[in-house]
Amino acid sequence: MPTFRFAEAARLLGVSDDTIRRWADAGDLTAGLDASGRKVVDGAELAEFARTHANEIPDPSGIGRSARNRFVGLVTSIVSDKVMAQVEIQAGPHRVVSLMSAEAVRELGLELGSLAVAVVKATTVMVETPPS
Repeated sequence: MPTFRFAEAARLLGVSDDTIRRWADAGDLTAGLDASGRKVVDGAELAEFARTHANEIPDPSGIGRSARNRFVGLVTSIVSDKVMAQVEIQAGPHRVVSLMSAEAVRELGLELGSLAVAVVKATTVMVETPPS
């Protein structure tokens, strides 16, 4: 079963080491010790904690869709020529890049700082794991 040192867990959740310690002290996360005596958190428990404590930004569009992967964020870059455009959205810690027509950018009124929702519907999702 994988375990993560407090510093690793903090990086994965986007918080400080102190926050992980406070959550462990409060009983929100169960701390254990690794072979070197460092405090660790069980990977399965950390995954469940991350899932249940995720701060999802509500989709402001109010449109029902079959796609479940929505990333609400701010437009941070638009690179456009006469026909095509590359639009980048920063959605929390996630950078989402979309290629679309320049006409779509104009019709949507996209500009730097615009609120936007990236909707991802894919038949293929690749999953990778770091080397052990």
